[in-house]
Amino acid sequence: MSGVTRSQLRIPQSSDYKEVSNLSNQAQASPALLGVGILGAGPATQAIHLPSLARLGDLLEVRHIMDVDPAVAETVAGRVGANFSTSMDELLADPAVDIVAICSPHQFHAAQVIASCRAGKKAVLCEKPFAMNGEEAARISAVSAETGVPIIVGAMHTFDPGWLAAEEAWEDLPEHVHTIRSSIVLPPNPRFEDFATEIVGRVPVPGRDSTDPDVIKAMLTGGVMGLAIHDLPLVRRFTPDFEAVEVLHAEIVRPFGYVISLRAGNVSIELRAAMNATWEPSWVFEAIGDDAALKIDFTPSYVHAGSATARIRRAGRTTVLGPFGHNGYEGEWRKLAELASGTGQAPSAETLIHDLEFALSIAEAAARRVDTGRTAGTPADEEINA
Repeated sequence: MSGVTRSQLRIPQSSDYKEVSNLSNQAQASPALLGVGILGAGPATQAIHLPSLARLGDLLEVRHIMDVDPAVAETVAGRVGANFSTSMDELLADPAVDIVAICSPHQFHAAQVIASCRAGKKAVLCEKPFAMNGEEAARISAVSAETGVPIIVGAMHTFDPGWLAAEEAWEDLPEHVHTIRSSIVLPPNPRFEDFATEIVGRVPVPGRDSTDPDVIKAMLTGGVMGLAIHDLPLVRRFTPDFEAVEVLHAEIVRPFGYVISLRAGNVSIELRAAMNATWEPSWVFEAIGDDAALKIDFTPSYVHAGSATARIRRAGRTTVLGPFGHNGYEGEWRKLAELASGTGQAPSAETLIHDLEFALSIAEAAARRVDTGRTAGTPADEEINA
C-alpha cells in the first residue's frame, strides 16, 4: 500500500494568505487577475480551495466569500482579504467576481449553478454532485448552453495530471478492460482538514444507528455520491455500456465505508472504501485487461502533495507517469482560469449528465438491495485492506 507521510503534506503558512481588510482588498484588486467568489465557506473551501488558490496567485484572486454563518464568512474571507456576505445574490452581483465556486450543501447546487450562469459569470465550479437528479442536470445543461457559461464539476481526479498523462499513453487499453477497482482507505476528513488549515465553523457529525436499514441506505448513497463519485468518471471511461448497471453486492463498513460490486456491460467493477483510525492513507484506481493494465495511486483528499502516479503495464514493460507538480484540485482551478479567459475546452454537458446518471444509478441500485434484504453492515471490527 502506498501512502503519504506527514512530511509530504503541504501545510499552508500564514504568508500564503493576505491578511488585509475588505477595503484594502478592493483597492488592491488586480484587473489582470480573474476574481473568484465562493458560495459556502466550510471545510472544503478552507482546507482545499483556499490553499489551492494560494498557489495560483498569478492567475486567480479570491474576492468574495459567502456563507450563511456571518462569523464564518467574515473569518474565512479575512484570511484572503476578500469581501464577505451571507447572500448568494450579493456575491453574484459583485462585479469583481468572474468565477463562482459552489461549495454549499448539495441540495442547493442546481439552483446556485443556474443563478451563477444567469448572472453572467465567466465560469462555474460546482462541487459534486452538481445535481440531485436527471431533471436538474438537464435544466443546468440548458442554461449553460443558453448563457454560454462553462461548468466544471469538482471530481478532482479527472483534472489530475497523472490521470491526464495516462489517458494520453494508454493506447487501446479501454477497449480491452474487463475489471476495474477503486480502493480507498482514509482517516476521517477532519484529520486532513486540520493538517491543511485551522478550520472554523465545523459542524459536528450527528450519531447514527448503523443497524437501521434507512441509515444503511443513506450511508451507501452518501458513500457513492460523496466519495466513490470522484472515481466514477474514470470508471465510465472504460465502460461504454454504463447504462446497463447491475449491482451484485453492497454493504457498509463501520464506522464509514462501503463494498459495492457491480457490472456495467461486460466490465466487472469493485468499489471499496474505509474511513477509520488508520494513518496510512491509500487511494488506488486500477483498470485491468488481458494484456495490459493501468494502476494509479492518487494523493488523498485534502492533501496538497502533487499529482497521482500512473503505471501502465504492457507486455512485460511498465511505463511510469508522474508524479507531477500539482494535484487535481489545482488542475480544476487551472482549467477554470483557461475557460474564463476564453481558452480551453469545457467538458460537454452530455459528459457531465452521463457521469451523474452513472453515479445515481449505482447509488440507487445499492440502496435497493437494503430493501430486498440483500445487504447489511459489516461487523464493527471489520476493515477493508486496499
